[in-house]
Amino acid sequence: MGHALVLNATYEPLCVVPSRRALVLVLNHKASSVEDSGSVLHSASAAVPLPAVVRLHRYVRVPYRAGVPLTRRAIFARDGGRCVYCGAPANSVDHVIPRSRGGLHTWENVVAACRRCNHVKSDREVSELGWAVRVAPRQPSGPAWRILGTGRHDPRWLPYLTGYGRETVPGEATA
Repeated sequence: MGHALVLNATYEPLCVVPSRRALVLVLNHKASSVEDSGSVLHSASAAVPLPAVVRLHRYVRVPYRAGVPLTRRAIFARDGGRCVYCGAPANSVDHVIPRSRGGLHTWENVVAACRRCNHVKSDREVSELGWAVRVAPRQPSGPAWRILGTGRHDPRWLPYLTGYGRETVPGEATA
C-alpha cells in the first residue's frame, strides 16, 4: 500500500495516513482526492484509485504546538540524510558540542553524521579538529514539519508542502 498526505480545507498539510484511511475519507465524502497514487484498490464490484493527497472538506483547527519533536527521523529529515561534516550519507546522530563537555540535547546541537566522522570526532569539539559544520543546525518550523519529521515522504507531496516550512523534500537536490 502506501501513505497519503492529508490537507486541511485551506490546503495546509495536516498529517500522513495510510492509503486505505485516505480512501475511506474520500468514500465517506469527508475529503476529496487531490492527487492519485497510481495504485488501484479492487473490490468485488469496483476498482477505486488510491489517493496520494486528500483535502478535507471541513476546516480542522490544529492545536498550537510548541515545536517539532527532536527525533532521529526528524534530524535526518532536517539535514537531508547527509553528514553535516563531510556530506556522505548519514547513519548516526552527533552532538556538535559533546554532552560530556556540557553540550545539550537540543536542535541547535544535534546533527546527522556518518559513522566515520562520528567516530573520528568522538567526544571532541568541531573546532579542535579544524572541521566546520556545513550548515548551522537550527530547529525546523512550519506545518510541513508535521509531515517531514515522520521520515515519510512522496515526491507528489512536494507542491503541497512548499511554503509551509520546507522548500524541498529531504534528500532531494535543490536548484
